[in-house]
Amino acid sequence: MAISLTDLMSMHEGLELSFQAFADLMMVLDAHGRVLEFRGRESGPYAFSNAILGKNIADVFPPLEVKKIERALAHVEKTGNVATFEYSLSQAGVEFWFDARLAPLSKTQFLLTARDITICRETESRLNRKMQQLSALRSLDLAIVSGLDLHLLLSMFLDQVSMLLHADATALLLLNPKTNLLEFVSGKGFYSNALQHTRLRLGESFAGKVALERRLTHIPDLSQHQTEFARSPYFAAERFVSYYGMPLIAKGTVLGVLEIFQRSPLDPDADWLNFLKMLAGQAAIAIDSATMFKELQISNLELNIAYDATIEGLSRALDLRDKETEEHTRRVTDIALKLADSLGVQDSERIHVRRGAILHDIGKVAIPDQILFKPGPLVEEEWTIMRRHPDIAVQLLSPVTYLAPALDIPHWHHERWDGTGYPDRLRGDAIPFTARLFAFADVYDALTSNRPYRSAWRKQEALEYIREQSGKHFDPDIVPVFLELVNAKSID
Repeated sequence: MAISLTDLMSMHEGLELSFQAFADLMMVLDAHGRVLEFRGRESGPYAFSNAILGKNIADVFPPLEVKKIERALAHVEKTGNVATFEYSLSQAGVEFWFDARLAPLSKTQFLLTARDITICRETESRLNRKMQQLSALRSLDLAIVSGLDLHLLLSMFLDQVSMLLHADATALLLLNPKTNLLEFVSGKGFYSNALQHTRLRLGESFAGKVALERRLTHIPDLSQHQTEFARSPYFAAERFVSYYGMPLIAKGTVLGVLEIFQRSPLDPDADWLNFLKMLAGQAAIAIDSATMFKELQISNLELNIAYDATIEGLSRALDLRDKETEEHTRRVTDIALKLADSLGVQDSERIHVRRGAILHDIGKVAIPDQILFKPGPLVEEEWTIMRRHPDIAVQLLSPVTYLAPALDIPHWHHERWDGTGYPDRLRGDAIPFTARLFAFADVYDALTSNRPYRSAWRKQEALEYIREQSGKHFDPDIVPVFLELVNAKSID
């Protein structure tokens, strides 16, 4: 027996109250999808008239929603269970969403109830959008902290702007502090490279005015302002309709302008504008950080150049006394760096090896000429004075803070693995690694160079001596590496 909606309401006194409280539409359908009865609100997209009675749902709902209801009918007929789904209806360009339930009343009749969840969907959509925005800002924060190349960072930034603000095209212009011109650095979404050669004075065109006036500018109809884009003869081909320009400001200074172009009218809400401002703030921070980092790199480079010039000057003081010392310093520095590379010394330590090698004999500036340039062997009293040059080097260099990591070589390159060296008679691993490494370069070059009191040894003689002194003068772990370098002719 068929049950009408009126009978159903009468049978269940609470159903009318439930409809008023929770449902916006109740509709009885037969197995073929015809509307037998309905009850709905008096207004809204669910305000159907009596004209729908007897009609099929295909005459009442949009095609996509009809398919959802038909699938639900098939499910309920087959299983006898309630089917749930969502559908949407549009009215005056506004989309309304409903949470629907389809339940069996009998074998041939079914009850469709629906509740308006538009506000819930809008809230969910807004929350999802906020989450996307927060995720984008977080990604930009991490990119800024990571020290990513500025051009890569700005390209990533424009990708986020285009995606999250649904912008057809975006451009970034940075203010060149030397020329005081806004220059194009990155763009997305353009049909051509029409704007890539942009160079604007402050106050010129929209971007120049944005930078000069330091405020957001919106042009809803670009067709009324074509002359403003005379900077590109191809601009008309882009077919842009609306424009937003946002100044990029950090620490009170204008760094550039973010431009957004749309090929349709653009009337954004407050959330869109607020997010645009947040993105512009992030971009300004990124540009400021990258600029500071670049300036710091330049300053460090200039400082390192000054450091090296100072070191060269100190070494030159000794070279002026002895021309042979100049060539010896150049050769041992080259040998020490090659050996350091073979032993896996990191770049951060390599610079200290180089500085220590250049300054390894700087303490000899205080050794009297009659001892330093004596043509024959030194007597014991003279050796006592000569062996003071490592300590003199420490006295000379220790006040120079940045040379502290390089002091190991000038201080201990005359120590020996077996503890018989000087000045501190260090033994084995107690000798700093760079000093052990440098000892090979110093001894090898000394043996293979002419001296006032003897001729240079042949290469093989020097190598045999170093091999024989493994574990005595030299670190036995480094000996095979050094010998291999010389035999491979990496070291002359």
